[in-house]
Amino acid sequence: MASTKLISLWRAASALHRRAGGDDGLPPLWFMTDARRVPDPIAAAGALPRGAGVILRDYDAPGRADLATRLVRLSRKRGLLVLVAGDVSLAEAVGADGVHLPQWLIPRAGMIRRRHPRWLLTAAAHDRKALRRAASAGAHAAFVSPVFSTASHPGAPYLGPAKLSALVRGSGIPVYALGGVDTESVRRLRGMGVAGVGVIGAVAEGLSD
Repeated sequence: MASTKLISLWRAASALHRRAGGDDGLPPLWFMTDARRVPDPIAAAGALPRGAGVILRDYDAPGRADLATRLVRLSRKRGLLVLVAGDVSLAEAVGADGVHLPQWLIPRAGMIRRRHPRWLLTAAAHDRKALRRAASAGAHAAFVSPVFSTASHPGAPYLGPAKLSALVRGSGIPVYALGGVDTESVRRLRGMGVAGVGVIGAVAEGLSD
């Protein structure tokens, strides 16, 4: 069952999604796995509200294929979507709902769409040029980060709402805000045009709620 904090975040993300015209079948809330900050991604995914999404990152994790299998199995029971980051073969093998591409892999988006027309395809994009490349390559959505100060990259510069809003305008595809998003900072995203949010630490906080 989703915690109070996660339900609150889900509602805020859903409101952002609706304001952005979210009638596209995309989840308003995504959990990005991070073994360092959320050691048990299965428990984290199990705590997500129905309709949320999970992106399996942790590229070098031992037993990544087994983890992907378990996440997909759980997603079928919990009504979640699961994308595998950066590995088309693994996504095919476990029956994932699609793939998430790091920015450097965006050029492969068109090929993947042709090979798997029913897959959901998202991409990481850190600037306007990458957003445009993701849109033209056929990605369904992009994650822009870091929007706020984040524990994943302490001390690193971040965009803030104003720069995020400028990137969203004219992006051509739905944009998700990632980095430092929680039940407090999500309020600052109102009116920015984002389709929802990607979270890491907020899920860890929700598990302890």
